[in-house]
Amino acid sequence: MDTQTYLAYDYPLLGAFWTMLWFFLWILWLILLFRIIGDIFRDDTLGGWGKAGWLAFVILLPFLGVFVYLIARGKTMGQREIARAQQKQAAFDAYVRDTATGGGAPSKAEELGRLAELRTRGDISEEEFRRAKDLVLNDDRPSTPSGTGTTTPRQ
Repeated sequence: MDTQTYLAYDYPLLGAFWTMLWFFLWILWLILLFRIIGDIFRDDTLGGWGKAGWLAFVILLPFLGVFVYLIARGKTMGQREIARAQQKQAAFDAYVRDTATGGGAPSKAEELGRLAELRTRGDISEEEFRRAKDLVLNDDRPSTPSGTGTTTPRQ
């Protein structure tokens, strides 16, 4: 029997750990490389030739280019990322605020116009119009303490 048998001993456990470590480092390197390429393109302070130079340096000499980029622009890379995240958060907050308020509150003139229209149609009395107008003009705060105003029953 001349057949060679392969056992688990031919690839020891330490070899498997080293292979996984190198594979992990290779994936980490690719993530770092693409993150730097993305930062080069998103940077507003770099001109076109600056972006082309950094990109050529990072692509043609990847290890040296990435390390030099991180040394030269690594600190501002983090600051740009933080500023971009803050801008996105502010835009999201503004969107939620606008959506929650229904696109913005109507102006005082619009509310007074609607109140006048309701009064002319006879839907509200003169007293109700006056109280609602006071609420609109006083930013929805009653001018008199609650419970002291008189109401007239509608007939």
